Amino acid sequence: MADAIPKESPLKAVQIEALVVLKVIKHCSQTFPTVATGSIVGMDVNGLLQITNSFPFPTAENIQESYHDSNTASSAAASAPRLKSNVAYQNEMIKYLREVNVDANNVGWYTSANMGNFVNLAMIENQFFYQREMNESTVALVHDVSRSSQGSLSMRAFRLSPTFMTQYKESKFTTENLQKSGLSYKDILVELPLKIHNSHLLTSYLHQLPSKPRTQDLTIPTSLGALSKDSNLPQAPLYPNLDSLDLSIDPFLEKTCDRLLDSIETHYVELNNHQYYQRQLGREQAKITAWQQKRKGENAARVAAKQTPLPEDEWTRLFKLPVEPSRLEGLLNSRQVEQYARQVDGFSATISSKMFAAKSNLLPGEN
Repeated sequence: MADAIPKESPLKAVQIEALVVLKVIKHCSQTFPTVATGSIVGMDVNGLLQITNSFPFPTAENIQESYHDSNTASSAAASAPRLKSNVAYQNEMIKYLREVNVDANNVGWYTSANMGNFVNLAMIENQFFYQREMNESTVALVHDVSRSSQGSLSMRAFRLSPTFMTQYKESKFTTENLQKSGLSYKDILVELPLKIHNSHLLTSYLHQLPSKPRTQDLTIPTSLGALSKDSNLPQAPLYPNLDSLDLSIDPFLEKTCDRLLDSIETHYVELNNHQYYQRQLGREQAKITAWQQKRKGENAARVAAKQTPLPEDEWTRLFKLPVEPSRLEGLLNSRQVEQYARQVDGFSATISSKMFAAKSNLLPGEN
């Protein structure tokens, strides 16, 4: 479900053309597992962002040469939307689209994701660049290739919240500033409801097909085995469904759990770093307090001896307080943990019921 949309948000929903969806899916699938990015164009109509066209960003030569290194290629491709060369390319493409009477308003960018892993610093920097430099009414489309391969299209629209935009502009993610602003990991991204729209010509063509289009919502398949079955074929009464007896865990769920554990481990690393900073700060403050007490005693003795007291602010030159590390990485990691937890919750419903049903056979010693 989409998060609560603040009143300051100029957008209320996103409407994307089916052709744009197919173009984004094709581009992201061709470059998988490398991150794919591109620009989207359209127009804002009374709070409804209509996305009518898209085009991919060109791939740099150094990215193609280092394709064997997935980390290098992915990091370079993730930063493509804010490169000066790609910004110039985007402006030139929009100029050509305007000449052929196509919507030529930049409304954001799109990116691909793997296993729901899209909440990172590169995504935040790209969206901040678009909302601040390009256009306020811009969104980031995230297409999860791995989730879509399970039979259910995964495409979501996000914006940075106004609170996070203000905080990120100041670049002060300290504990004190976060407490004053009340910013938490839930306030980083705002998800907008996404609707796929077909043109009138395409809708007319669909209505002229021999078979009538479905009037009910399609059931999302729960596993890869469900995709091999044709729901249009009639089944005999009490048809044996052997797939329901399969106790194997979905590979997508296994990998998501592994990534969830990695994110939790990263969270503990960030927590240990912050605790180390607090210990260092406590030691330095104790040294400063001891020095100030000693200097006050010396000044009291010098005053009694009718001598000039020594300055008491020399501790700023003698001692250096440690700089608090930024809490931005911790906030992004917490938001990513929430994303993984939602994915696990969506997949574990059917698997958990199977495990409880077969618990007596798997663990005969327990009642």
